[in-house]
Amino acid sequence: MTASLASTLDLRHIAPSARHAHIFSSFAALLPGQSLQLVNDHDPQPLNEQLQMRSPGQFSWTYLEQGPQVWRVEIGKSAKAAAPASSGGCCGGGCGG
Repeated sequence: MTASLASTLDLRHIAPSARHAHIFSSFAALLPGQSLQLVNDHDPQPLNEQLQMRSPGQFSWTYLEQGPQVWRVEIGKSAKAAAPASSGGCCGGGCGG
Protein backbone atom coordinates (compact mmCIF):
# COMPACT_ATOMS: atom_id res chain seq x y z
CA MET A 1 0.00 0.00 0.00
CA THR A 2 1.44 3.34 -0.99
CA ALA A 3 -1.09 5.58 0.75
CA SER A 4 -0.40 7.15 4.13
CA LEU A 5 -2.97 5.97 6.68
CA ALA A 6 -4.82 9.03 8.00
CA SER A 7 -7.42 7.31 10.19
CA THR A 8 -9.21 4.10 11.09
CA LEU A 9 -12.99 4.06 11.28
CA ASP A 10 -14.49 1.25 13.33
CA LEU A 11 -17.97 1.18 11.85
CA ARG A 12 -19.17 -1.46 14.31
CA HIS A 13 -19.65 1.33 16.86
CA ILE A 14 -21.56 3.69 14.55
CA ALA A 15 -25.30 3.43 13.91
CA PRO A 16 -25.88 1.76 10.50
CA SER A 17 -27.93 4.74 9.29
CA ALA A 18 -24.99 7.10 9.95
CA ARG A 19 -22.12 4.99 8.58
CA HIS A 20 -21.99 6.03 4.93
CA ALA A 21 -22.29 9.76 5.68
CA HIS A 22 -19.42 9.43 8.16
CA ILE A 23 -17.30 7.53 5.62
CA PHE A 24 -17.98 10.00 2.80
CA SER A 25 -17.05 12.99 4.97
CA SER A 26 -13.90 11.22 6.18
CA PHE A 27 -12.94 10.37 2.58
CA ALA A 28 -13.55 13.98 1.48
CA ALA A 29 -11.18 15.20 4.21
CA LEU A 30 -8.31 13.02 2.94
CA LEU A 31 -5.50 14.55 0.94
CA PRO A 32 -4.39 12.77 -2.24
CA GLY A 33 -2.08 9.94 -1.20
CA GLN A 34 -3.78 9.42 2.16
CA SER A 35 -6.04 6.54 3.09
CA LEU A 36 -8.52 5.50 5.70
CA GLN A 37 -9.11 2.03 7.03
CA LEU A 38 -12.61 0.73 7.69
CA VAL A 39 -13.39 -1.99 10.20
CA ASN A 40 -16.84 -3.49 9.73
CA ASP A 41 -18.98 -6.46 10.74
CA HIS A 42 -19.97 -7.28 7.13
CA ASP A 43 -18.57 -6.93 3.62
CA PRO A 44 -18.83 -3.21 2.69
CA GLN A 45 -19.03 -3.92 -1.05
CA PRO A 46 -22.14 -1.71 -1.50
CA LEU A 47 -20.02 1.19 -0.23
CA ASN A 48 -17.44 0.42 -2.91
CA GLU A 49 -20.17 0.68 -5.55
CA GLN A 50 -21.37 4.01 -4.11
CA LEU A 51 -17.83 5.39 -4.10
CA GLN A 52 -17.40 4.32 -7.73
CA MET A 53 -20.50 6.34 -8.64
CA ARG A 54 -19.53 9.38 -6.52
CA SER A 55 -15.76 9.45 -7.13
CA PRO A 56 -14.88 7.34 -10.19
CA GLY A 57 -11.14 6.79 -10.57
CA GLN A 58 -10.36 8.79 -7.44
CA PHE A 59 -9.83 6.02 -4.91
CA SER A 60 -8.31 2.62 -4.34
CA TRP A 61 -10.03 -0.21 -2.47
CA THR A 62 -7.96 -2.93 -0.78
CA TYR A 63 -9.35 -5.70 1.38
CA LEU A 64 -7.06 -6.29 4.36
CA GLU A 65 -9.34 -8.86 6.04
CA GLN A 66 -12.42 -10.56 4.62
CA GLY A 67 -14.56 -11.99 7.40
CA PRO A 68 -16.31 -13.98 8.44
CA GLN A 69 -16.72 -11.76 11.53
CA VAL A 70 -14.55 -8.74 10.70
CA TRP A 71 -13.85 -7.00 7.40
CA ARG A 72 -11.07 -4.44 7.08
CA VAL A 73 -10.73 -2.30 3.96
CA GLU A 74 -8.22 0.41 3.13
CA ILE A 75 -9.62 3.18 0.94
CA GLY A 76 -6.98 5.47 -0.55
CA LYS A 77 -7.51 8.83 -2.22
CA SER A 78 -5.65 8.90 -5.53
CA ALA A 79 -3.75 11.79 -7.07
CA LYS A 80 -6.61 12.10 -9.59
CA ALA A 81 -8.72 13.39 -6.70
CA ALA A 82 -6.57 16.52 -6.48
CA ALA A 83 -8.16 19.80 -7.46
CA PRO A 84 -7.44 20.90 -11.07
CA ALA A 85 -5.55 23.95 -9.72
CA SER A 86 -2.83 21.59 -8.48
CA SER A 87 -1.41 21.38 -12.00
CA GLY A 88 0.83 24.35 -11.32
CA GLY A 89 0.80 28.09 -10.85
CA CYS A 90 -1.58 30.16 -8.79
CA CYS A 91 -4.69 29.19 -10.71
CA GLY A 92 -3.82 26.03 -12.57
CA GLY A 93 -1.74 27.73 -15.22
CA GLY A 94 -4.56 29.78 -16.71
CA CYS A 95 -3.51 33.19 -15.39
CA GLY A 96 -0.62 33.76 -17.78
CA GLY A 97 1.93 34.07 -15.01
